[in-house]
Amino acid sequence: MLLEQTWRWFGPGDRVTLRDAKEAGAVGIVTALHELPQGEVWSVEAITKRQSEVRAAGLEWTVVESLEVTERIKTRAPGWPKDIESFAQSVRNLASCGIRTIAYNWMPLFSWMRTNLHAPAPKGGYTTRFDALAFAAFDLYMLKRAHAEEEWGEDASRAAYKYFRQLSPAEADTLRATILHGLPGGHRQLTIEETSEMLRSYEGVSRDELRGSLGEFLQTVGPVAEEYGVRLCIHPDDPPRPLLGLPRVVSTAKDLRWILDQYPGDANSLTLCTGALGVRADNDLRAMVTEFAPRIGFLHLRSTEREQNSVAGMESFFEATHLEGDADLIGIMIEVVREKHRRELHGDDRSLPFRADHGQELLNDTERGASPAYPAVGRLRGLAELRGAFMMAERLIMKVEQECRIP
Repeated sequence: MLLEQTWRWFGPGDRVTLRDAKEAGAVGIVTALHELPQGEVWSVEAITKRQSEVRAAGLEWTVVESLEVTERIKTRAPGWPKDIESFAQSVRNLASCGIRTIAYNWMPLFSWMRTNLHAPAPKGGYTTRFDALAFAAFDLYMLKRAHAEEEWGEDASRAAYKYFRQLSPAEADTLRATILHGLPGGHRQLTIEETSEMLRSYEGVSRDELRGSLGEFLQTVGPVAEEYGVRLCIHPDDPPRPLLGLPRVVSTAKDLRWILDQYPGDANSLTLCTGALGVRADNDLRAMVTEFAPRIGFLHLRSTEREQNSVAGMESFFEATHLEGDADLIGIMIEVVREKHRRELHGDDRSLPFRADHGQELLNDTERGASPAYPAVGRLRGLAELRGAFMMAERLIMKVEQECRIP
């Protein structure tokens, strides 16, 4: 089995080019038809056009990230069965073009959340950061969401008000724009008014109902993916806590077990993101990799570092370099290589794609103006570190196996 080195690319407008990806050592490209609206079928013509662009650079499009799930599907709003069929047809079309690893997520409204996209990193360069107090200030005093104060509690609300009052107009504008930025490479950046309106579409949607929609989605599209040999790999919540009064259902090991039970087999798989899951101290990442290894279809390898200023149970954190921070990526890679050997023993020769997820802005990254968290040099460093760590883990495990076979 090949551990396939991949690189996320946001399409022809990405400031980090396919040539950069190839020179960094990637062989597979992770991308999507970001220009298409949510819910639209990805046609074979559009897929093959993007494939041709990637192949012209000497690379192969091997992973879709992301085939978006509409909010109508998540909330079962009118029109959701049509959206599920559009998703299923896109799965069929991708498979017919030879692309059989598809990442998606089940996060309401926002597919990630940060409060600073250009924070100074501890050892130089810049990184992305989530400050729970800044987020509370946005929720309470910019968005002015109903019931936010009772959810945050009196102490957090007072601290957030003090933080908010100290912001200059320019700082407040930057915080607002950062939170409403949306997924890098996406086509949507919300306003305060649009966010409030979309939040209203989730009124009355409980955690159990959001899970129920996910279960129904998997039971509907799972057979399609199974028929076409596709792995649907759900991404964890980022960060793995409820946001803006919206439930999160892909945050813990218990959540992942429930999801994998909804449809058996490899068609229902995981995008195991060590950065997103690692924000919570109660997530044992190495144990999760060990438990879920057979159902991991795609690996996002990065590390976050928790800060001390948590607010009302919500962690503050920043993106650390790949081999530092709170995620034990060396230990995780050892478990991944063990799974590689297990699959090889059982004759599974399919590749397991991984990518150096996110990266700090280093050297001339700031001049290039790439998508937030996706610089060239920072990711090149991350992929090089991961490549070396995988080689180390491979040799270590082979040595142990050889010693165990000695009489």
